[in-house]
Amino acid sequence: MKQILRSAERGHAAHGWLDSFHTFSFADYYNPDRMGFRSLRVINEDRIDGGTGFPKHPHRDMEIVTYMIEGAIEHRDSLGSHSVLRAGEVQRMTAGKGIQHSEINHSATDAAHLLQIWILPEQEGLQPSYEQKSFASALEKSNSILTVSSDGRNGSLKIHQDMDLWLVRTKPQEDFSFEIQKDRSLWIQVISGEVEFNDSTLKAGDAGIVVKEDRLKLRGREDSQMLLFDLS
Repeated sequence: MKQILRSAERGHAAHGWLDSFHTFSFADYYNPDRMGFRSLRVINEDRIDGGTGFPKHPHRDMEIVTYMIEGAIEHRDSLGSHSVLRAGEVQRMTAGKGIQHSEINHSATDAAHLLQIWILPEQEGLQPSYEQKSFASALEKSNSILTVSSDGRNGSLKIHQDMDLWLVRTKPQEDFSFEIQKDRSLWIQVISGEVEFNDSTLKAGDAGIVVKEDRLKLRGREDSQMLLFDLS
């Protein structure tokens, strides 16, 4: 079974300094039919004005993954971590039994564009931790890179959930195929460009959902980039 969620069907919040689209119920956006997908709980596409951001705030019992699309975000947390997340980098933060962090646009003038993802952890009360890595150069050499996994294989960031997160790119008329293991489902979140999916076209902000299938097939219509979630 294949389904499509269009970008315009997402929740939307405009706060002046922050423009955010919510794939699933989040904050003031509530849709009982969109409370998550498998262990995937949040996909927020955020644009943050220069010189602004999220001041220190708490999280617990959530795996938080951020993919930086454009610009840069300065991260600080109660573990003592301090870093700048730049375009092409992925950040993984285990909130576990409790963590506080801030995310501030590193530029005083240029907007930052990112996807923030929340994954339900396999258990509560984990020890908080943080890591980040750039996958930009690796993606120039391959059309798919494993960025996050439950076992940290192939240089991916390790998450406390049975989920693989792939960064995928396609060129015009280039085919991409992905074998789906038994009892697993896929969520495809398009970041940029256009791809053919199930006799339809997915554009930036659109999502494709695949359940009870054995293979995913995509074809690029433009230079495209997307996140592929392989979920138990």
